[in-house]
Amino acid sequence: QGQLVESGGGLVQAGGSLRLSCIASGRTFRNHAMGWFRQAPGKEREYVAAISRSGGTTNHADSVKGRFTISRDNAKNTVYLHLNSLKPEDTGVYYCAAGTYPVRTSTQTVYWGQGTQVTVSS
Repeated sequence: QGQLVESGGGLVQAGGSLRLSCIASGRTFRNHAMGWFRQAPGKEREYVAAISRSGGTTNHADSVKGRFTISRDNAKNTVYLHLNSLKPEDTGVYYCAAGTYPVRTSTQTVYWGQGTQVTVSS
């Protein structure tokens, strides 16, 4: 109940791609919008993307528009973040969160995962 587990991070070269996954309990997943955040060493956590409960509405931060895509598979209780055309500045720990759309403030987040590391080399 309320647990989120991220996976899919790793080390890739600039220009490469990754797909991050976040799985939750069925109840948690069905009852919440989902979001992705990231945090680089020494920097504040930043918003990346969010998707509504139904999956019909999405939002992406300006820094990743056109490169990253958020999606969800209700049958698998999983939200994904597809990362394309990766840049070294995309390096950081990526966290999954459950809450209320648009999942961009502390009052809109209820559960957090432990994160998965993404490292982009040049």
